[in-house]
Amino acid sequence: MNAANPLLPAACRIIGITDETPDVKTFRLQTQGGAKPFAPMPGQLAMISVPGAGEAMFSITAQGEDWIESSIKRVGALTEALHELSEGDAVGVRGPYGNHFPVDALKGKDLLFVGGGIGLAPIRSLIRYALEHREDYGKLDVLYGSRTTADLVFKEDLFGNWPQRMGTHITIDVPEDGWDGHVGFVPAYIEEKGFSPKGRACILCGPPIMIRLSLASLYKMGFEKENIITTLEMRMKCGIGKCGRCNIGSKYVCLDGPVFSMAELDELPPEH
Repeated sequence: MNAANPLLPAACRIIGITDETPDVKTFRLQTQGGAKPFAPMPGQLAMISVPGAGEAMFSITAQGEDWIESSIKRVGALTEALHELSEGDAVGVRGPYGNHFPVDALKGKDLLFVGGGIGLAPIRSLIRYALEHREDYGKLDVLYGSRTTADLVFKEDLFGNWPQRMGTHITIDVPEDGWDGHVGFVPAYIEEKGFSPKGRACILCGPPIMIRLSLASLYKMGFEKENIITTLEMRMKCGIGKCGRCNIGSKYVCLDGPVFSMAELDELPPEH
């Protein structure tokens, strides 16, 4: 963040763009001075702005010594403007926002990462952290699904880097020519794999219906709510607890989250 005024965006430039899917691009960002705008913890977010188009909150999927990355799905006017940008173009970046995945509390546990579609984006930051601190964690598995192979994000990780270093289980919703991997929905695949809940935490992110059905599968398999972690960053708007958009009971997702255990979420009032 800008040290003089944390609400003032840092002037950044795009130093790399990866086309993940037909409607998802990953943007690598760096300050105009050649540094990363801040050093986020896994699960934290950045407010990214396009002059004349607006700004919004996005998860940070990865970081390097002098850059951060966000993977952005084209869903509206701002994201459309972002998708029209090229390497070298300028954006504003503020952050980091929100809490982060409980990397210390997870030490010594086996970790199961479950993602659907663009929901793998926030989880990827924790996967990278766990791989970089491999001695602190037990067995690592990622189970990820999308509608089609074209909708799979981070293909270089899924089919290159991760299978060499951890269990990698990929599924698509319906059969298609040329795909000899698993076919089926994520919740059923979780049960099919039969992951033991003993000494294992699950980090879960994806479309609401996938989360709802995956939770039912995890509970059926014996996972405790304290050991299931999710992130609600899609609710965040201002990031500083002023607009009220992310208020749930006594909590503000932007101040108290976006990372919560299901046990914590169960203590909040139901929404209608």
